[in-house]
Amino acid sequence: MPRTLQFYDSGYPLAALGYLNCCKGSVHVNIMMGGLPAAPRRPRLYFIVVHLVAAIVLLLWAVRMVRTAVERAYSAQLKRLLGYANKRRISAAAAGMAMAVALQSSTAVAALASSFAAGGLLGSGAGLALMLGAYLGSALVASVLSFDLTLLTPPLIIAGGVLFLRGNSRQTKQLGRMVLGIAFVLLSLEMVSEATAPWRASEGLGVVIAYLRGDLWTSFLVAGLVTWMSYSSVASVLVIITFGSAGLIPLEVAAAFVLGANLGGTLIAWSMTRAGDVRARRIAVGTLVFRGGAAIVCLVLFQLLQPASLGLPGGVGLQASLLHIAFNLGVLVLGLPLTGLVARLTDRFVTEKIVEGELNVARLRSPALRATAHGNVDAALASATRELLRMSEMVEVMLQPVMAILQSGDKAAIRRIKALESEVDQANREIKLFLTRLDWTQMDSTQTRRVSDLTNFAISLEQAGDIIAKQLLRLAEQKVDRRLSFSPQGWQELTDLHARVLANMQLAFNVLVSEDTESARQLVVEKDEIGVLERRSMDQHFGRLRGGNSASMESSDLHLETIHALRRINSLLTGIAYSILSDNGELLRSRLVQAHERF
Repeated sequence: MPRTLQFYDSGYPLAALGYLNCCKGSVHVNIMMGGLPAAPRRPRLYFIVVHLVAAIVLLLWAVRMVRTAVERAYSAQLKRLLGYANKRRISAAAAGMAMAVALQSSTAVAALASSFAAGGLLGSGAGLALMLGAYLGSALVASVLSFDLTLLTPPLIIAGGVLFLRGNSRQTKQLGRMVLGIAFVLLSLEMVSEATAPWRASEGLGVVIAYLRGDLWTSFLVAGLVTWMSYSSVASVLVIITFGSAGLIPLEVAAAFVLGANLGGTLIAWSMTRAGDVRARRIAVGTLVFRGGAAIVCLVLFQLLQPASLGLPGGVGLQASLLHIAFNLGVLVLGLPLTGLVARLTDRFVTEKIVEGELNVARLRSPALRATAHGNVDAALASATRELLRMSEMVEVMLQPVMAILQSGDKAAIRRIKALESEVDQANREIKLFLTRLDWTQMDSTQTRRVSDLTNFAISLEQAGDIIAKQLLRLAEQKVDRRLSFSPQGWQELTDLHARVLANMQLAFNVLVSEDTESARQLVVEKDEIGVLERRSMDQHFGRLRGGNSASMESSDLHLETIHALRRINSLLTGIAYSILSDNGELLRSRLVQAHERF
């Protein structure tokens, strides 16, 4: 008789119980667990779900980590790139795509676009083109990250950790944070694949998939809701692609999920701007019409045609990735020529809601400067900083729409900005009075220096507000009254300089709060760059005058005064950086002093 070996293993160490029967040339070996054959264990559903949720949370956090690193390291460059979006629709789409790839998020691009639109720096048509490009950029990011790059995870973690922990500069540390974020994205996708592996032969999953296959609208709406709640279409699409690659979902369900994720991505932008400025809401509504409407149309066509395959190569995961790219590319190509029409429709139907007796939240806010704070110096300085930030925001609101006003001469906008000037002056008086009432005998040198910094910055902001209201707005009125126009080259120089000053204003506010030496150093470098831009613009302007450019000749005084005013505003904002760098020994002594010491 043949020899038979029976082996039962449940995954634990072999038990001591066992026996060997030898009888007439027949060998039977039975290894038993506790004397009985042990059935293979099945993973518990609880641990599978926890593993999957943890992987998705890690994915969301990693995507946010990359976006935060890019925003902190390259915020000025991104805002400068966003400033070019008003040139042409194709340029706006290209800028949106580049920003989405850099930030790995179309939601972040939507937030930046909303702030620019609210300040009058981004028109509805250009904003729509920007967002269509951003959605294609985020689709490309999701496709690249969906590849099997697990071998890169350990090197990326090592490289990112070294850059972040050992880097001396702010840029190096943020680069390390970005590399670590990408590594964690790859790690989270690997965790998703491992967590879903036991589900591939699950009967319960088969029942769910059979239902979703028969009701694609449920799949569509669930994916849209999950994407909207997670605030990341990139993360949602990556999970869908991973599910498809693991064989958990068929092509039709994956297609419905992808289309629903695209709808959810537009709902994120809409929900962010729902209570914001009407100009930002118009862009969000326009993208919802374009991308959300296209997703619904594609799902209807998919149900009507019921294609067995979409003609895309590879498995379900790769097909879902290519479908995501093809969908957003199609929306961009077909929607770009229609951005002007949709922008006009949103301008007409999405209007500002004015409610009689509406409460002014800004005026009802609790005042930051309280007399009770004087007993605690640190609390008093924190209160003054908070009030100074409010004053900074008012000056930023005054500066943002200046170029649009210069172009249009909007009288109502001019009146609104001039009304803000009095509030800025009042805030300056209150801050200075509050700080002078502090007991200087109870303050150390650091607190005394902080009081001086806050007072000087408040004065600088008040002077910047005066320049905007009394000089730049006066130039806008002159331009309208005299019916002048800038040359195309001169106007581009002015808008570029304005965008650069706005970005530096944000950097100055960050320096005010954080007192970060690296940021202060960057602010000083930006001041020198503004000086270079001013001289270059003047040289180019004089070149146009020598060339006989009639528009430059007529608007020469306006052009020169505008660039000079913008440079003065930027210089006023840079003062906070010099104090911080001086205290940390980061500034050189003047050449005159050095020369005197040599004698």
